[in-house]
Amino acid sequence: MNTKGNGRDMNELLSIVELIAVFGGVLLTRKFFGKKGLFAWVAIAGILANLQVNKTITLFGLDVAMGNVMFASSFLATDMLSEIYGKKVAKRAVVAGVSALVFFICFMQLTLAFTPSQFDIISPAMSEFFQMSVRTTVASVAMYALANACDVYLFDFLKKKTGGKKLWLRNNVSTIICNGLENFGFIYLAFFGVFETESLLPIALTTTVVEAVIALLDTPFLYIAKEIKTKDEK
Repeated sequence: MNTKGNGRDMNELLSIVELIAVFGGVLLTRKFFGKKGLFAWVAIAGILANLQVNKTITLFGLDVAMGNVMFASSFLATDMLSEIYGKKVAKRAVVAGVSALVFFICFMQLTLAFTPSQFDIISPAMSEFFQMSVRTTVASVAMYALANACDVYLFDFLKKKTGGKKLWLRNNVSTIICNGLENFGFIYLAFFGVFETESLLPIALTTTVVEAVIALLDTPFLYIAKEIKTKDEK
């Protein structure tokens, strides 16, 4: 039995489930918690994406890091905020998301600094998983902040240029460009000089292509979000 092949097929099925669940979760958050819920989603998505990215999987024949869908959902949430509530609100959500990520990293490092009890059984695993290099951590936070801020400004710029029309164009152009910025920026900031330069470009390109496809798939969810009215908006 080809268990390896079955595992890959399962990865592809789980990826579809994850995409529907995550983007659907953004819609439910918008429906039941409105603006404040989307703020919380941006904060949570940044943390979860940075945890998931530690795991690499094979997807449609490509070796990719996880976290792409969760990271893309932060763009979806900020695009919703920008479209429905305006750029200023979306900017505050980005600040909240970056702050949450920084606090998470700092407090996890503080947690690791504590000497475990003789009865502790989880500390070695926590140390292995959460021990972060300064370079990759700084690169991750910096590019997360820059990419999300860029998305807010580019989305708003295109909104003005199109007179508030062509939502599909604004969403996809801003998300794909800013995802690409994040991917290339992070990979070169974190790994330039560590790995051979020629090996970095294929990784960045592959990840950008995967995230571009995800960006295209999130567009219907943005249209649905515009039709949803919370209690405060009715």
